Amino acid sequence: MSGITIRDAHPGDSALILQFIKGLADYEKAAHEVLATKESIESSLFGTDSTTKAVICSIDNVPVGFAVYFFNYSTWLAKHGLYLEDLYISTESRGAGAGKALLKHLAQIAVSKGCGRFEWSVLDWNEPAIQFYQSIGAQPQDEWVSYRLTGDTLIRFAQS
Repeated sequence: MSGITIRDAHPGDSALILQFIKGLADYEKAAHEVLATKESIESSLFGTDSTTKAVICSIDNVPVGFAVYFFNYSTWLAKHGLYLEDLYISTESRGAGAGKALLKHLAQIAVSKGCGRFEWSVLDWNEPAIQFYQSIGAQPQDEWVSYRLTGDTLIRFAQS
């Protein structure tokens, strides 16, 4: 993994992060769902009230990917956890160890912060990612079903 570096993202990375988000959305066949802009990323990710963090991964000083994460909480463990919202490595850089380096970096953050868990979700059809995650020892949480409220449904429920 020589030549791979990971650094904290900063507001000047907002356009780069948007580029990576669009690459991830293309891969996940959901490009039409991306509403993010450079400005909305800058304000939501780097604003004073943000609880979310991002890191940029480079190979030989060329940015090739990113990860966005935040801390959650486990009541059963009475500990914080690290939740990986998104991880993306550009197509041409996959297989070079950058994804593993990003995950290891985040695992080190979780351990240093005393987190009891490091969690993320993966689409059920993304077999390369599933195999990769299992190769590092991650276990699927098949007993849980995710639920989501978004858009007008979220607003209607909140106002009901």
